[in-house]
Amino acid sequence: MIGFVIRRLLWLVPVMLAVAVITFSLMHMAPGGPWDRQKPIPVATRANLDARFGLDDPPWVNPDAFWAARAEGVVNPLTLGRAYLDSQFVRYLRNLTQFDLGPSYQARGTISVRSIIADKFPVSAKLGIVALVFAVIVGIPLGILGALRQRSWVDQLTLAFSTVGVAVPSFVIAIFLLIILSRQFHVSPLRRPEAWDGFGAAYVVPGMVLGLGVLAFIVRLTRSSILEVKRQDFVRTARAKGLGERRVIGHHMLRNGLIPVVTVLGPAGAELVTGSIIIETIFNVPGLGREFVDSITARDYSMIMGTTLFYALLIAIANIAVDICYSILDPRIREW
Repeated sequence: MIGFVIRRLLWLVPVMLAVAVITFSLMHMAPGGPWDRQKPIPVATRANLDARFGLDDPPWVNPDAFWAARAEGVVNPLTLGRAYLDSQFVRYLRNLTQFDLGPSYQARGTISVRSIIADKFPVSAKLGIVALVFAVIVGIPLGILGALRQRSWVDQLTLAFSTVGVAVPSFVIAIFLLIILSRQFHVSPLRRPEAWDGFGAAYVVPGMVLGLGVLAFIVRLTRSSILEVKRQDFVRTARAKGLGERRVIGHHMLRNGLIPVVTVLGPAGAELVTGSIIIETIFNVPGLGREFVDSITARDYSMIMGTTLFYALLIAIANIAVDICYSILDPRIREW
């Protein structure tokens, strides 16, 4: 088991490196820069800002060092390495080894990206946790109930609910809910900024709206998985041995039928935490998603790369957690 976990953790290194390369490339291929959205500034001021934050350095390779080595006829891995050491990308990787994501260009370097993530992410994480818990505690029982009472009115109602949840986007449900609560019940789910500091009622409505799509998917997946396991020979054998229905369902059917559900919970949880941008905007949630959107429009390179790497790390860790849970449920997977 330990070797299985170590192999999964080692895969984080090439994955994060690939994400860093792709994100860095896209940022520098896009037109514009971090100072373009501000009021027109003098050329000298722009040059000073670029020099202060290292934006005047070559993105990938120092051409002066490279062509100097070519002119001297000395082109080897050592000289090429020196040419790359002065680039923005290599400097960014060096900072990453020290867990330094750089300064935020929007704040003129007065606030670090790491501090912004540390300040904003807990709000998004709590919202994602509420959404995931809601999706699991409602979705799995509904899926099991629909499978055990196949073709009944309960099953039909469950399928209709899950179909609507999958088909209707979450932002449509959010806007519809805002209108209903505000106009019919005179209750607004929007909260002041200080209401998001704790873990209170402010997270309930946006968390439920955010989790509806995952809930509907879990219902359908649980139902189909339990129906498939329900027809297996080992379930018939367990009943033939005289085991009680509760033991057959709990020990045999659920243990095997929930493996596909567990597989999707990790990526779904990471998606709920990282994909709450629209919900955060509608319900005025001061989370990391809104900060990420603002950084994209402002061409805040360090904030974009730092947030993307952070989100990629969360998704990778969630997949590792799923693999571990999967191997506990089915020990044969550890052999792969």
